[in-house]
Amino acid sequence: MHRNRKAAPGARTARLACCALLATATSLVGCERGSSDGADETATGPSGCPDVSTGARAAVTRAERTDIPWGGPTSGPEAVSGRTIVYVAQTMTNPGVAGAAKGVREAARVIGWSVRVIDGGGTPAGIQAAMSEAVALRPSGIVIGGFDPDSTAQQAARANAQRIPLIGWHAVPEPGPSRQPDLFTNVTTRVQDVARISAQWIISDSDGRAGVVLITDASIPFARNKSDLIRKELARCRGVRLLSVENIPIPDASSRTPREISSLLSRFQDRWTHSVAINDLYFADAAPAFRAAGEKGSGPPYNIGAGDGDPSAFQRINSRQYQAATVPEPLSLQGWQIVDEFNRAFSGRPASGYTAPIHIATAGNSDGATTWDPAGYREAYRKIWGK
Repeated sequence: MHRNRKAAPGARTARLACCALLATATSLVGCERGSSDGADETATGPSGCPDVSTGARAAVTRAERTDIPWGGPTSGPEAVSGRTIVYVAQTMTNPGVAGAAKGVREAARVIGWSVRVIDGGGTPAGIQAAMSEAVALRPSGIVIGGFDPDSTAQQAARANAQRIPLIGWHAVPEPGPSRQPDLFTNVTTRVQDVARISAQWIISDSDGRAGVVLITDASIPFARNKSDLIRKELARCRGVRLLSVENIPIPDASSRTPREISSLLSRFQDRWTHSVAINDLYFADAAPAFRAAGEKGSGPPYNIGAGDGDPSAFQRINSRQYQAATVPEPLSLQGWQIVDEFNRAFSGRPASGYTAPIHIATAGNSDGATTWDPAGYREAYRKIWGK
């Protein structure tokens, strides 16, 4: 199937240019399945975007660096003893949520606290029940793990009333403290930066000539905002065509993604050169459909995850199996940061204000790696806590 995809790697640039020319000859409509607006994406021409491409290549080169020194806090309160943390997870099938939870557990062992994880199962009812259970336990602190606090507004209000500090992981779009909703801080990279570099990687990799499929989960405000920002950045390049925006809720990814990928391959064939998803897990579920269609693991389409950089994503990238890049969250670091932020809250100190840098992992700079974190964070936090 799609034998033209078997072109040798050396023919990649010419083939992408040809695909862009084909895109202008055929009227294609991009649709966001499951969305209410049904907005069309129109073709913008085959000529690429030299100025935008030049800037994109420079940004990608910077983001591919792995020798990033520790730029987080080096001072703060010593460890407070005897605290309990409940981590309420949007769903533990989300590798970002699970990876941050693992980091929290690791850091808690070092600082001497206990941690309980409650899985919301990815449904509104399940997340509300998990949050209710967390508040009823009256812990020292609660982590909002990857879901919108407004979806559990009553439970969050009860926690606030009981003076239980809430710390978000990807809970609201911006890092740092939040007034509405009331969070001591929100631990995340800047979604604008993640979205921008993901789109810039596509522009750079294709030399400004690409046919793109974007996969998102519109039920999560953070994810929806990220995909909207990716669309805006891609639109800066007139040679990039957004073929389709696929709305696949993360809890449904394993069942829906293979079907959607098969349909997209049939619809777009060689016009589909690149994909970007708001979470790496979609490409784990997409791989069997690509394989069944006879697509090469080394692409096209060349796939980038705009988060979260779980171990299986690195394995796919390193083995060149249906994923070319990811913009990984430093998940272990973020778990340690969450524990440090709680320690600051318990000590009456303000949030640290730290935001982790952006990184792109590819086969060229992550061979053998299964995660990414700036060096030195464990030692820094141990020193702060006196551990």
